[in-house]
Amino acid sequence: MIDYRPFWETLERSGENWYTLTKKHHISDSTLHRLKHNKDISMRTVNDLCRILCCRIEDIAVYIPSEEDQKL
Repeated sequence: MIDYRPFWETLERSGENWYTLTKKHHISDSTLHRLKHNKDISMRTVNDLCRILCCRIEDIAVYIPSEEDQKL
């Protein structure tokens, strides 16, 4: 499972917030909702967030093994 908890911690440390992400950077409310609920987002969105927040991928998401992961 991909956990976006690092994103919220990174966002809190940055000068950005939900409002500036949506209004200034045009990140949709639905994308932020997906992040809040650990739903899938595109790598393009991860790239955009890294650029906006001047951070690395690991500052956005972390992989946590889960029984809910699809079987390989």
